[in-house]
Amino acid sequence: MKILILNGPNLNLLGQREPEIYGTTSLDDLNRRLAQYGESLNQARAEHARVELYFYQSNHEGVLIDMIQKAPDTYAGILYNPAAHSHYSIALRDAVAAIPTPVVEVHYSDIAVREGFRRVSLMEDVTVAQFKGKGVVSYEEGLAYLINYIDEH
Repeated sequence: MKILILNGPNLNLLGQREPEIYGTTSLDDLNRRLAQYGESLNQARAEHARVELYFYQSNHEGVLIDMIQKAPDTYAGILYNPAAHSHYSIALRDAVAAIPTPVVEVHYSDIAVREGFRRVSLMEDVTVAQFKGKGVVSYEEGLAYLINYIDEH
């Protein structure tokens, strides 16, 4: 089972950008930790059901839209941190809504308690779940949820 880990704008600056909000873990560190977590989940899975993670980050809305639109041809699910696009990109929301591939939304910080403009996610009603406010753990919980969701559907 192939899962796309998709990260939006400015997440390439994890570990540098506002560490009081986003911590000191870099995107590379996050990806390594998720890869290890995925391997730990695979220990309990049959060989034919093993999870393979693919990582992608872009600061460009159109590139992210292209990745989402192409996902059904390759991936069983998407773990997606749309970052700032969560709050204003109807185009990305529509891309997620247009595909049959399940998408779980994740956020490092708890967007529900941040600035007013961050409290609404346009993705929330087109994703199967949202995990936020726990840093890397949001990703781990979101990945576990996504895998279980795919297994059940």
